[in-house]
Amino acid sequence: MSKLLISVTSVEEALLALEGGADIIDMKNPSQGALGALPLSVVSEAVIAVGGRRITSATTGDLPMSPTLICHAVMQMAATGVDIIKIGFFGNEQENIACIHAVQPLIARHNLAVVAVLMADLSPQFSLLPLLREAGFWGVMLDTANKDGRSLLAHLDMESLAIFLRMAEGMQTGLAGSLNMENIENIVKMKPSYIGVRGAVCMGFDRVAKLCKDKVSALNRLLYNCNKSVESADLA
Repeated sequence: MSKLLISVTSVEEALLALEGGADIIDMKNPSQGALGALPLSVVSEAVIAVGGRRITSATTGDLPMSPTLICHAVMQMAATGVDIIKIGFFGNEQENIACIHAVQPLIARHNLAVVAVLMADLSPQFSLLPLLREAGFWGVMLDTANKDGRSLLAHLDMESLAIFLRMAEGMQTGLAGSLNMENIENIVKMKPSYIGVRGAVCMGFDRVAKLCKDKVSALNRLLYNCNKSVESADLA
């Protein structure tokens, strides 16, 4: 059953997402890029407000693929008490591998749940998936770096997504990137662990506008019905 991840920008939005039925409340700043980071104080306050009623996650920002910078950002975010830390992988293969190796001991030493975010519109390196699994990453997801209105499916077809999900077996998997209702109905059939959304639940479908609780609730109902349809098909 695919769960619903909703990205929020504040304590207020975190509570709206909670009331709307989000399974994972994800803190990020959409005005600062694909994975813009919120101030650590805001993340901490949101984690406290959610109070363990849902899983929380937060992004470390659109950072250069420097092992030192990435590790520093991970440990700063871990101090907020957030459940899951998301790292964007924007570099070439060599840079990305260096960062994976650098984060690996932090995961083991501090028992961190870390998600690698690969960018569907930047030639995502599926060859990293076995290495991420070996390094102890909790999960891996696909998103889009350029928020130009084109969805995940404009960059990767369903066959490519199926390959990604198959290669990521053993980790939690997420699919995101300007997804709309129609996209989601098709994607749920592929059974990712969760589906990530921001713009589709904001006023005017604008990812930098205010989150709308009614849109979260509507998407939550849609996802519930899609999951039920998938379960019924499996039993048929």
